Amino acid sequence: MRTWNNTGVPFFILMGLTDSAEMQLALSLLFLLIYLTTVLGNLCMIMIIRLDLQLHTPMYFFLTHLSFIDLNYSSVITPKTLENLLTSTRNISFTGCFSQLFFFVLFAATECVLLSTMAYDRYVAICKPLQYPIIMSSRLCWTLLAGSYVAGLLDSSVNVICMSRLTFCHSNIIHHFFCDITPMLALSCKDTNDTELMIFILAGSTLMLSLITIAMSYVSILATILKMKSTSGKQKVFSTCASHLLVVTVFYGTMIFTYLKPKKSYSLGKDQVASVFYTIVIPILNPLIYSLRNKEVKNAFFRVMQKRVSTRLLK
Repeated sequence: MRTWNNTGVPFFILMGLTDSAEMQLALSLLFLLIYLTTVLGNLCMIMIIRLDLQLHTPMYFFLTHLSFIDLNYSSVITPKTLENLLTSTRNISFTGCFSQLFFFVLFAATECVLLSTMAYDRYVAICKPLQYPIIMSSRLCWTLLAGSYVAGLLDSSVNVICMSRLTFCHSNIIHHFFCDITPMLALSCKDTNDTELMIFILAGSTLMLSLITIAMSYVSILATILKMKSTSGKQKVFSTCASHLLVVTVFYGTMIFTYLKPKKSYSLGKDQVASVFYTIVIPILNPLIYSLRNKEVKNAFFRVMQKRVSTRLLK
């Protein structure tokens, strides 16, 4: 049996999404449009929050970093996917593959924890409004943000270390459009049970702790809403939380469907569709959801544009 690792065959081959030339062209145009919109949308979100003083609050501080993560998250996967769709070369070096895996897990895990941090922020804002400026201090915001990145870094480091210790012998062909954990595990000629268990425990812990934080936050928020007598007050709270809840539902739903299930239930077609959704589509949804459903962001956009027009007229 032929075996290799990163010192033998120096590359993997990504099989991609389809072998049809027509479909490859169509997908490349679609993904390019989505990627350009993702970059523009997230950069605009970051710039609007930075330029408008009224959005310099903890909620939008975290939203700035959510956009930053989505921007990088998409850039880890989409450019290589576009290259594979537009050219006949589907090779990716061992270093490139493990680097892609590292940064993919880093940004995905960081976003997972950051979304729970944003839920806690909404809990404090709605359930403890008078104490909100004291509790959500600048120091705590930076600490929570740093904790999100540390959790992502720990998760990605363990994943890559565990995966890099495997010996690949079945093939160097990855039946996926990027270097993901499950398709790479399938190439190993070693027993992967210990590796799978370690990854499952760490990823599952990150996901479940974040979900518990979100669930507890929103149970408390719901209890507070039910105590409100003002209909307008209830509507304002619902509109504040709706965008975050929608993002959480989409992100966690696809992640749980893809990763927190038995290996035997892995389906190449279904999992590839889910992977396209959370790696390419979700990063474009977040700025759209927060801009279209959030009056504060829309008003801030108009204020920033008015200032730019006024500045040009004065010149």
